[in-house]
Amino acid sequence: MSVVIYHNPRCSKSRQTLQLLQENGFDPSITEYLKTPPDKAELEKILAMLGMEPRDLMRKKEAEYRESGLDNPDLTREQLIQAMIDHPKLIERPIVISNGKAAIGRPPELVLDILR
Repeated sequence: MSVVIYHNPRCSKSRQTLQLLQENGFDPSITEYLKTPPDKAELEKILAMLGMEPRDLMRKKEAEYRESGLDNPDLTREQLIQAMIDHPKLIERPIVISNGKAAIGRPPELVLDILR
């Protein structure tokens, strides 16, 4: 079973989720999304697997969110996705993908649901 984690090693929830995966016998492929941000197609796919809209996947407390005016309800889906590409720090983390399903590890145990 292929497992991918979009990981930020500086984030405690991301580290806890990675550890939980490893403790449960998974050896995930690790994508440090701040170094290698997802492109538009990849973000669209992740959003579809999560059943979310772009704003739902954004970290609204980040300075980039406020400074970029991303709380503007008139922004399009494409504009919000582009903001996440331009500022990957805005993407909620960690995201785990396996078998065409995705989950956000908040709390970390939520990712186990897609692995069963």
